[in-house]
Formats: sequence, C-alpha cells, structure tokens
Amino acid sequence: MSEQSAPLPTGPDSTRVDRWLWAVRLTKTRSDSAQACRGGHVRVNDRPAKPATTVKAGDQVRVRLHGTTRIVDVTHVIVKRVGASVAVRCYEDRTPAPPPEARGPVIRRDRGAGRPTKKDRRMLDRLRSDLPPPV
Repeated sequence: MSEQSAPLPTGPDSTRVDRWLWAVRLTKTRSDSAQACRGGHVRVNDRPAKPATTVKAGDQVRVRLHGTTRIVDVTHVIVKRVGASVAVRCYEDRTPAPPPEARGPVIRRDRGAGRPTKKDRRMLDRLRSDLPPPV
C-alpha cells in the first residue's frame, strides 16, 4: 500500500492549534507554533488564536511564518507528527499565489568569476533595493 493511498491516522474531533500546526508540518517545532500564536501571527476563523485555541475539521487557519501568510482549511485533525505526504492531506491550502512582479530579479554570476569588485557590489545592491541607476 503506497503512502498516498494510506488511510489518514485517526485523531480526536479537535485539538490545540499549536499542536496541529506542528503535526501537519507548517512549523518545524511545536514551540515555534506556540510562539507564533503568542506573537499574534495565527488566526483561527479570523480570530486571534492563543496556543490552546482548539481547531476542528472545517476551520480556517491563517498563519504568518517567515514573511509569508499561509491560509489553510483544516480537513483532518491529527495530534502526532506524520510524514509530509500524509500531512498535506490533512489540510487544504487556500494561500493565493504571489504576484509575478513580487519576486525579485535573479542575480547570477559566472562560476569562478571571483569576488565582486566594488563597482559590481554597488550594482548588485542597486538591483536588490530597486534604486535607479546613477546618471
């Protein structure tokens, strides 16, 4: 039986939001998810969530992590951390795709070109900060 067709682990009807975020691998550690809740970066059904806020199937969880906001709908409640392929099936990702212009320019240098000169460094800094080139 492949992992994709494996049944989802049985769990309770509801659990703490910090535990669920960790179990479905949206955060690396449970303490990271609890800290995000205490910092006001987690909302359940558009209400600020403390670490002990309960989530159940059908709830919408909005998490701001590492500068991006993830919006997920809870489809299955689990309390123990599972493999990534199983964890993805426990929520439905509703995060909108970032606009194409939001991504910065890709800066590439030839391999073995050495360290950038002072002029190269200033040009790279201008590209990264979107400053107009000097006249």
